[in-house]
Amino acid sequence: MSSEESKPGRGKRPAPAASQSRRSGRTVGNARADYAHTTRDVQVSVRSFFLADQSQPDENHFVWAYRVKIENQGTEPVQLLRRTWQITDARGRTQHVHGAGVVGEQPLLEPGESFEYTSGTPLDTPSGFMVGAYHMLVPSSGENFDVAIPAFSLDSPHQSGRVH
Repeated sequence: MSSEESKPGRGKRPAPAASQSRRSGRTVGNARADYAHTTRDVQVSVRSFFLADQSQPDENHFVWAYRVKIENQGTEPVQLLRRTWQITDARGRTQHVHGAGVVGEQPLLEPGESFEYTSGTPLDTPSGFMVGAYHMLVPSSGENFDVAIPAFSLDSPHQSGRVH
């Protein structure tokens, strides 16, 4: 099951290292290149990180973090209400995760504003991938729409060859 972490506080100041959500800022750490997709002027980019210190390969426990940036490139505010994830392991088994907001928040993004957060997921295989959608609202009209989260790979050094 995917977990999402955050500490209270929204705003333009960078969050402390333990807190993993922020309105804008830089992506830190070594990770795979961004996967990005734009739907209706909302760009979602994702970077995945294998967490060797939290993984136990001998016990088939592999953990990844992923950093997501959601940017409103449109002309009106949009709000993220819910998320849907499909997490697939190397054996093709898929978990479906649904929930309100992200990291305990339902961010309202003004035009030009972005929101970033870090979350994670464990698998019992050394690789997999994730894909999903954010369910958004245009507050001024009450219109709902979905924003695609691009598929991204969860690769570890414990897999044989590059799978994704």
